[in-house]
Amino acid sequence: MGSDTLSQDSLRAAVRAAGIDAAPHFHERVPSTNTEAMELAEAGAPGWTVVAAGHQTEGKGRLGRRWVEAPGKALLMSVLLRPPIAPEEAPLLSLLAAAAMADACRQLSGAPVGCKWPNDLVIGDRKVGGVLAEARVEAGAVAHVVIGTGVNVGMQAEDFPEDLRKTATSLAVEGQIVHPALLVRGYLERLRSGIRPEPGFASGVLAAYRKRCVSLRRSVRATTTDGVEVEGLAVDVDPRGGLVIEAHDGRHVVAFGEIAHLGAGSVVGHDG
Repeated sequence: MGSDTLSQDSLRAAVRAAGIDAAPHFHERVPSTNTEAMELAEAGAPGWTVVAAGHQTEGKGRLGRRWVEAPGKALLMSVLLRPPIAPEEAPLLSLLAAAAMADACRQLSGAPVGCKWPNDLVIGDRKVGGVLAEARVEAGAVAHVVIGTGVNVGMQAEDFPEDLRKTATSLAVEGQIVHPALLVRGYLERLRSGIRPEPGFASGVLAAYRKRCVSLRRSVRATTTDGVEVEGLAVDVDPRGGLVIEAHDGRHVVAFGEIAHLGAGSVVGHDG
């Protein structure tokens, strides 16, 4: 493809190859692709509008954190969706996006990328990417959802801040070089195939996510957004995307929050 970095031309070609007609937007530098996509959504942009960037100056992470990346060495993209789903199903889109990107990375790089609940992409227990979804609900219906995805593609160990070098990785560090445009195409193809009107949307998403979720069958400590801690064995993902934990006092469903994997573990799930 000529260059190892994304461009307007390579983004357009990848989007078209994935069967999407909406015009994509590429920026060399942008505060946040999610912010740009949300603004396009408010301005009436069609569903499946893709925004990608070479570098973000104010990249968003979950729970108000910032996303750290090296210019030109990460896939940074957001997809505007106007999905025909109920508001209570909107959280499933994050799980679908994580599974779709994990599968695309695995196929193209061979690296055993998995999903750590709720929306981290990991190799072993080291983070290689993540997903951040933002939705707007109007009159009881989903007006639009923006799904932002970041993947550390070409970053080397020295590109990570020193405090992240033991917990973060990239496809390049794992020994695989992948052109980001190929990841865009593979990801979008899987995302499109997973979004369908009921019946079948929720069950299809959950099946895909469970296949790649490395948190299942692991001992975990979950911390909810209001500070409550639950520790036990992660046994399932419920129909609305919550993590089901078997604790000493019974089963708990953690709908929002984050988890820590306790003890040693490895990526689970099948290939394909």
